[in-house]
Amino acid sequence: MVNGKAVRGVIKLLRLPYWLMTGGMSLLTLLALKPKILDFKTPLLTFFSMAFISSAGFSINDFFDKDGDALVKPNRPIPAGEVSPRTAVYVSVTFFFLGLFQAFLLNWLCLLIVLIDSILLVVYSAFIKRKSGFAANILVGGLIGTAFLYGEASGFGTISLASLSMYPICLGSIGGNILRDILSFEGDCKVGYPTLPQRLGIGKSARMAAFFFFACAISLFLPYSLHVFSEKYLALMLVWCLILVYGSIRLLKKTLSEGDIRRNERILTMSMSLLPLALILEVIL
Repeated sequence: MVNGKAVRGVIKLLRLPYWLMTGGMSLLTLLALKPKILDFKTPLLTFFSMAFISSAGFSINDFFDKDGDALVKPNRPIPAGEVSPRTAVYVSVTFFFLGLFQAFLLNWLCLLIVLIDSILLVVYSAFIKRKSGFAANILVGGLIGTAFLYGEASGFGTISLASLSMYPICLGSIGGNILRDILSFEGDCKVGYPTLPQRLGIGKSARMAAFFFFACAISLFLPYSLHVFSEKYLALMLVWCLILVYGSIRLLKKTLSEGDIRRNERILTMSMSLLPLALILEVIL
């Protein structure tokens, strides 16, 4: 008999909404770059291989964070008693295997990308986030950026300036990670994670986040300037650029309340939806 509580716990482990960020961005990149020959299986393998790797990463992260989550995030599936730590490891191993196998079915370059991502996800969960919160921020942002590289690799079997010009967009994710560390300051202190706000303080960390958002805003125009995408992409990126610049300037204020940071984080995070919309326009128009 299937245990409903365990099923819910496994689903929570997988973080299914993030499939849109990982598998979804890889798929949209693939379609927006418009390979001349595209069979039916390539888009499916592209989406699910990257999505499965992300779920594997979340599952192994929950395993390593189980003690800290018991203090500050008791609703996570392991401290809530919905799944055991052993189950989390089994789920992680299964999804790593499935993601790697699907990447192998695409090509060797795709397999190499997700293999590197898989190793880094385990290293991040087991070591890096416990040694340096800032290094963890950069690593997570960089891993998100590999979705662009993976999308091109799956359709073309190579990585060129097309996807490389999109990669710096992940700088915005690094800024968002720093803001979320500010918002989780008290919980991270309890657990003992050495985040950037604990080292530099909230004000300096907010300014560091603003720097990454500014850098992201500038990088948005690279794919257009290199003739990867058209004016359809550019129009929405101009809007996103203005939002990023506006939010960054607000983060440079001398005094910032938690409410200020929370509002900025929400606005800047929501504005990221303009990127998939721009790619969708490139696909359908």
